[in-house]
Amino acid sequence: MVKIIADSTCDLSDATLKKYDIDMLPLYIHMGENEYKDRLEVTVEDIFKWSDQYNTTPKTSAPSIEDAQNAIIPYMEKNTDIIMFAISEDMSTTANVMRLAADNLEYEDHVFVINSENLSTGIGLLVVEAAVMAKKGMEAKEIVDRIESLKPYVRASFVVDTLKYLHRGGRCSATSALVGSVFKIKPRIYVENGKMDAGKKYRGKIEKVILQYVHEMEKDLKTAKRDRVFITQSGCSTEVVKSVKDYLKNLNYFKEIIITNAGGVISSHCGPGTLGVLFIAGGTKFGPYDKQFDTNKNGIMEDDERAEEAAYIRHMVEQENIENSHEDDSDDEYERQYDN
Repeated sequence: MVKIIADSTCDLSDATLKKYDIDMLPLYIHMGENEYKDRLEVTVEDIFKWSDQYNTTPKTSAPSIEDAQNAIIPYMEKNTDIIMFAISEDMSTTANVMRLAADNLEYEDHVFVINSENLSTGIGLLVVEAAVMAKKGMEAKEIVDRIESLKPYVRASFVVDTLKYLHRGGRCSATSALVGSVFKIKPRIYVENGKMDAGKKYRGKIEKVILQYVHEMEKDLKTAKRDRVFITQSGCSTEVVKSVKDYLKNLNYFKEIIITNAGGVISSHCGPGTLGVLFIAGGTKFGPYDKQFDTNKNGIMEDDERAEEAAYIRHMVEQENIENSHEDDSDDEYERQYDN
């Protein structure tokens, strides 16, 4: 049996953690001189109230090595292999803390740390996939290989209602925040190669913007991995969340639509009125998933079909890496021509 542990930025609900037997390792949130464990000791509402009162954003930090060791020890005593998921290493040192904890316990050969290169339920998608495989009795190395092949196809994006919190956290300039406020600009924030960036900028009320954002993803949603899609929100109205769920439900495509609340770490940087729809991409470029590999057409992926699917995805990743390498070579040649 393989144990799955994820840091608190995966934003999976308590019900989902329990359903898939996933342990959570909390990051820390610092509000002035006080330190709290994400999700366990402070609420998102507390964070927003404190942030507005002091006109600043709480600091966040990785778990301590002691925390990570305490998460590992119960399973080390059972000689159980452990897979630990961490927020992107470009955003936090959490992954390295996990590795150091395993080293300190001299259990590194049994602890597999995955740098998700993502955040929020972009991590959660991978964590649930791993937990499903663990329940089926797959070996840790096989699960890790499968997850690594899926990582490039996680699609994580959010629309934020205000630039105020991103500005306070140093992720946009004061001018951008002011202009965004005046013109009611709502940027789409997405994750790529482990980093956050701003994409399309919407205007108008957040309720209208969120629906526009979701509608624009319809083509990708209809070719995504069918198992599940996440709606992850912070400080949005019940009506807005329901409208997004109803829209996804009417696509008649996903087997499971999961609504989650963003935890303190994500919420402290994005602020209230944030909502994202997160999924694993499919289609011609990213692999047809069960559409092609469900050979007996029963709607259920058997173990041999999943193995074939995983091999295909690994092949596509390798091909894409080769193509990117060739593009880089072409760019180098272009630069050499114009440098001479």
